[in-house]
Amino acid sequence: MGKKCGCKREEREEVFEGKWYTHPPMRNALIAGLLTGMAFVLAHLGIIPSPVEIAIYIVAILLGGYHWSREGIEELIEEKEIGIEILMMAATIGSAILGMWDEAAFLVFLYGTAEGLEEYTYAKTRHSIRKLLDLAPREARVLRNGREITIPAEELKVGDIFVVRPGESMPTDGIIIKGSSSINEAPVTGESIPVEKKEGMKVFAATMNQHGYLEVKATATFENNTLSKIIHLVEEAQEQKGKTQIFIERFGKRYSPIVLLSAILLIVIPPLFGMPISEWATRAVVLLVAAAPCALVMSTPVAIAAGIGRAGSTGVLIKGGIHLENLGNIKVVALDKTGTLTKGTPVVTDIFPLNKEAEVLRLAYSIENLSEHPLARAVVQKAEESGLTPLKAKDFQALTGAGAKAKIDGEDFYIGNPQFFKELGIFDESYSGIIDKFASEGKTVILLGTKTRIYGAIALRDEVRPGTKEIISELHKMGLKVVMLTGDNPQTAKAIANELGIDDFRAGLRPEDKIEAVKELKEKYGDIIMVGDGINDAPALAEATVGIAMGTIGTDAAIEAADVALMADDLSKVPYAISLGKRARRISTQNIIFSLLILAVLIPSALIGIMSVAIAVFVHEASELLAVGNGLRVARG
Repeated sequence: MGKKCGCKREEREEVFEGKWYTHPPMRNALIAGLLTGMAFVLAHLGIIPSPVEIAIYIVAILLGGYHWSREGIEELIEEKEIGIEILMMAATIGSAILGMWDEAAFLVFLYGTAEGLEEYTYAKTRHSIRKLLDLAPREARVLRNGREITIPAEELKVGDIFVVRPGESMPTDGIIIKGSSSINEAPVTGESIPVEKKEGMKVFAATMNQHGYLEVKATATFENNTLSKIIHLVEEAQEQKGKTQIFIERFGKRYSPIVLLSAILLIVIPPLFGMPISEWATRAVVLLVAAAPCALVMSTPVAIAAGIGRAGSTGVLIKGGIHLENLGNIKVVALDKTGTLTKGTPVVTDIFPLNKEAEVLRLAYSIENLSEHPLARAVVQKAEESGLTPLKAKDFQALTGAGAKAKIDGEDFYIGNPQFFKELGIFDESYSGIIDKFASEGKTVILLGTKTRIYGAIALRDEVRPGTKEIISELHKMGLKVVMLTGDNPQTAKAIANELGIDDFRAGLRPEDKIEAVKELKEKYGDIIMVGDGINDAPALAEATVGIAMGTIGTDAAIEAADVALMADDLSKVPYAISLGKRARRISTQNIIFSLLILAVLIPSALIGIMSVAIAVFVHEASELLAVGNGLRVARG
């Protein structure tokens, strides 16, 4: 069990599934409250004598204070720190010594209730994340020796073949080896639109098979699948502290001993000048309660934990409180083009032949059919859609950074970028106009020819993701500047930027150039987000204030490289994450201001003696509960 104001949160109870009033700290506090109320009423009715009343109060104090007092003592012994629990213990003991047994028990009841509620909140937050595991079936049907048998999902091994029928969920990650279907990946990506899957494609634990019979080869155990990793990352992130939280906790560690020392001085010094010790001892007890900064210390961690938990359940993995805080202070968003703004899968849009279109496409198909380059795949797809068959090509050779060549009917054919044909010395300047036209439309041009003539040009375009323009507009409405960083040529970059309404772009960038661009933008505008489609953009992601990797489902390296990982290829999660960061930052600030105002009222009131222990306890704990409740608002919406 962890502490609340002392904040050893790594020791908190992991999860809790029951009703709030059955959570052990809360249960004890409520019983203590019932005992306190019963003793108070029966004593004032004259039903029980004073010794019995005091005995009941003692039982209530011991029961209600068990959890939080143990935490305070452990912190004092193990970390040599005076936490807020120690202040509350001192106030309780002081009240009892002064004969205020009812107020001592009342203090324990209210403080224990606040502690219990906060502990329950954290346990419930963890439980809501771990409940995602319940979406994965606990049993799996595997094929063994030609027979289908049912085993516990925990016994699945890498390489096992399991069967998933329509309406059933995946017990773990795997690759489809038989069948096809639509898969609902919402538990992992947060996206409710089903994804079409066929043989050779990955599926993930807890995702649901909409229709069709599937046989899947397991690629992970139940304990090590993608969903389990997400839950683990979210729980780790909730323990990571932001700068504001670290500062407040450091303040609390120095502040609490000062409060305790001040209370001791109130008891010691005034009696030296003939003032009644009982009066100043009472003020000291009130000060211990009033000055305890529980609401202040809890102002940020609850908001951070709630925000990270909420994001994780929607497929946005924020890897620590500092990153959530930084998201709330972003001034500029830098976006990679290929695979981020665009789909990352180019398609053929135009064919400009000197002869028949089919001849250009068929010759290009014959060469590119032997290549694995993304542009080659696009040419192959276009040819196959057109019903063409490739010619027999021999001696294929990929030419890095240029294109490829192959021998067809005894003649060398070349396919590649215009610069490549300029180097071959056969570039026809008459092609410059059409190449410039295609480039202005955001298209990439490849040429086809031999050493003596050019047969034609093929234009390809990496299509912009649907809804991207609206997302850019949303970022603008948030007051953010949007910049595109790409390795593509300036004309293509300009066309894409104009189409999407992007403020600025930097083109022709190598990975090291992207780093310099991020540095420059950071210096010019302030905190910056860099959004890329994975590990290729890792250097720029690391340089940015917050690095966001898109489409990282099942990609461990990309998740590790970024501060925020979007499990789906959904750019709309970027403004969502920024809004969440802003909300967390705003609510944390509200809590801090509110907590400081409460302290500014309670401490002087305690010192001048116009506040009783009971009122101090009530106001103190009410402020703490309000801070916790306000922090939980981050998870809404």
